[in-house]
Amino acid sequence: MKMFSTLCNKIFLQATTDYHLKDDVDQEMNNPYEVKTIEFYLYLKNWIDAVQWHLEDIIRDPEIDPVEALKIKRRIDKSNQDRTDLVELIDSYFLDQYKEVKPLDGAVINTESPAWAVDRLSILTLKIFHMKEETERANSTPEHTAACSKKLHILLEQLRDLSSAIDQLLDDIQSGRRYMKIYKQMKMYNDPALNPVLYGKDK
Repeated sequence: MKMFSTLCNKIFLQATTDYHLKDDVDQEMNNPYEVKTIEFYLYLKNWIDAVQWHLEDIIRDPEIDPVEALKIKRRIDKSNQDRTDLVELIDSYFLDQYKEVKPLDGAVINTESPAWAVDRLSILTLKIFHMKEETERANSTPEHTAACSKKLHILLEQLRDLSSAIDQLLDDIQSGRRYMKIYKQMKMYNDPALNPVLYGKDK
């Protein structure tokens, strides 16, 4: 899969830009891609991340009403679950893409699956977008602008490095030098059968 990161970066930037046209956590997503395509899932992935980014901002307001804060915390919990589900879905796409590849002798497994690396790429897109905003703030001090410009430079370098690493990982999987393996999520805190606070209520 040649230069998959190019597709990711294009769609992540598109979704991030689209979200910020209204910059409203309650706005409706208008995904322009065909349902169940990898492009659709990448756009959805970044949209979920963008909404959660701003929910995390809102909940840190020191003047927030506690009842409202709890509602937002529940939304963040659901968003995290949706995000994890989507990462696994994207990994399933990769598994299908490489299902005919036979690992070479001595093939090794990566520390993370391709989709979790793609997840980090999506977050990086949002970091870059917001750090760039900080460099352009009209009411900021020169020191703040300079510090944010330095951070932006590092984030852009990180984006290039991560993009290259993702493409290399996929090339290695396709060539059999590495193989991928998925461990399905085993979250316990949101599982009524595993969280003692939840299953304890039945006692």
